[in-house]
Amino acid sequence: MGELRVALLGLLLLWLAPANAQPELRLVANTWPPFNDETLPGNGVASDLVSTALARAGYLSNYTEVPWARAVRGLQRGTYDILINAWYSDERAAYGDFSAPYLVNRIRFVQRRGSAIGYQQLTDLHAYSIAIVRGYAYSPEFDKDPQLNRVGVLSFEVAARMLHAGRVQLALEDELVARYHLNRNLAEIREDLEFLPKPLSENGLHILISLNVPEHRQIAERFDQAIAAMQADGSYAQIFKRHGL
Repeated sequence: MGELRVALLGLLLLWLAPANAQPELRLVANTWPPFNDETLPGNGVASDLVSTALARAGYLSNYTEVPWARAVRGLQRGTYDILINAWYSDERAAYGDFSAPYLVNRIRFVQRRGSAIGYQQLTDLHAYSIAIVRGYAYSPEFDKDPQLNRVGVLSFEVAARMLHAGRVQLALEDELVARYHLNRNLAEIREDLEFLPKPLSENGLHILISLNVPEHRQIAERFDQAIAAMQADGSYAQIFKRHGL
């Protein structure tokens, strides 16, 4: 009799569960303030935008922050469902489905103040060493140019300190990210560094949904629709305002 009651209770709970109940999507990103950072409100502006758009699209989600290489491996192996801060590359498209870009990163070179490095095209930089964050895709031309001296580092903070110490001649980062660090943990060297006038590129920031997720294309499409609706009703701009951007 007790077993029958347990079975009936299980059936009742199953009947009461929402028909569209779904497991939480496992979001992942690396620490990349002001876009992604567990110490910031909403885990950073990009995390806030993504989780809000997914919620409006009808998806529950949770957020994990790990180093970049681990985030990518986790997406490939099915540990995570969505990498929320990905620039497009053909290599990544082989294991994930990209959304449309939900914001734009302006990628700029940083030099020691007064270095007077002239940059109009990539060939102008062949003589210089450039600190980049290991594993990032900056632009197809930059990433594939065999004559560029790219020096892989773990973070922009490391790149900036190497630049300040004269170990490299340039560093490369999204402008908002660079300004965030220069105004905080790099404030003591901020005045010794400056941006080159011409940006390398403007890269769209996407979510990258693992191809292991059965409805990856549907998730991308619903996310894109939610972002468009947020831009139309002003909630997109409000999130940027809330983050001081």
